[in-house]
Amino acid sequence: VQLVESGGGSVQPGGSLRLSCAASGFTFRYFCMGWFRQAPGQEREGIAAIGSDGTTSYIDSVKGRFTISRDNAESTLYLQMNSLQVEDTATYYCAAEENCVVSTMTDGGFIEFWGQGTQVTVSS
Repeated sequence: VQLVESGGGSVQPGGSLRLSCAASGFTFRYFCMGWFRQAPGQEREGIAAIGSDGTTSYIDSVKGRFTISRDNAESTLYLQMNSLQVEDTATYYCAAEENCVVSTMTDGGFIEFWGQGTQVTVSS
């Protein structure tokens, strides 16, 4: 199993980035997928999740700014991040969970597979 994130980088406040997560080694379309992030000195937090049926869930701090999506044909997960803020600076991880409840996937309690992370830095 592999989850490989890409698309991180440095951006000014108000800017945008699109993260990708290429999955392999498991049946992607059957799994719930999510994005988590961890800032220095803080615990990892779940920020967005998407079910196998396309149902989505977001934490309040990213709602309206971030959009999670998936391409089952390409086994790829995406996170479009707009209106980025300094507080969004973190390492971003994708994660996979089978048979999830989308609204609670971001709790992180039943994640089966993790990516290695990609760094997002927002600064002026």
